[in-house]
Amino acid sequence: MSTIHPTAIVADGASLDPTVTVGPYAVIGEHVVIGPGTTVGAHCVIEGRTTIGADNRIFQFASLGAAPQDKKYAGEPTRLVIGNRNTIREFCTFNLGTTQDLGVTTIGDDNWIMAYAHIAHDCVVGNQTILANNATLAGHVHVADQAIIGGLTGIHQFVKVGAHVMAGFASHISQDVPPYMMVDGNPLAVRGLNLEGLRRRGFSSARVAAIKQMHRLLYRQGLTLDAARAAIAELPFIHPEAAADIALMLAFLDGSTRGVAR
Repeated sequence: MSTIHPTAIVADGASLDPTVTVGPYAVIGEHVVIGPGTTVGAHCVIEGRTTIGADNRIFQFASLGAAPQDKKYAGEPTRLVIGNRNTIREFCTFNLGTTQDLGVTTIGDDNWIMAYAHIAHDCVVGNQTILANNATLAGHVHVADQAIIGGLTGIHQFVKVGAHVMAGFASHISQDVPPYMMVDGNPLAVRGLNLEGLRRRGFSSARVAAIKQMHRLLYRQGLTLDAARAAIAELPFIHPEAAADIALMLAFLDGSTRGVAR
């Protein structure tokens, strides 16, 4: 049997794996599905059409699956989907999606999401990210794998943050941040590359050299964005070992809708 505290309220229709633990005074709605090994802390509220995977640790007072903070939302059956092995700290708020997008807010696997973080409707958060205290994602924001968002940082709606980005404390991010970059400030500035992060993740010196070259083309040589992109497209001939890294950058630049932070 699930370990459910006697003061918790679990609605009829909720589906909890037998290994789920639910703490005191938690409230779980009728459309919620929670996978094996997940723990739900005291006073959490999990509602809406929310699906949570395995081995997540949800700390006390989190609010997951509430209606989006969007005036256009009219009660449509939109969703929140959370993957596996995430740490979700106190007072986090994750909202359902809206019909103005795909109708689902998605959080991947192995993320470390600290206290008071907000993930708004239709956001897509990848895998192995870190959102520090009070990080705030407006609607439709995408944060790619292994990005780090500093405390008190706000991300404007529809912005994309690329893989391996490091955003410093109290940053104001209103344009798309390409993969591998290190940014901070208000107004936002690109300070360099997230070199320490790349080394910790086992990037070879050859791959780092190619990423440094992409940074120079985007930020150090006075090129237009189109010219920098064209030059980056030639780099696989010089750095074949970094072809996947270059392809990731090109795909990000091509998919930018808010404009690239420069």
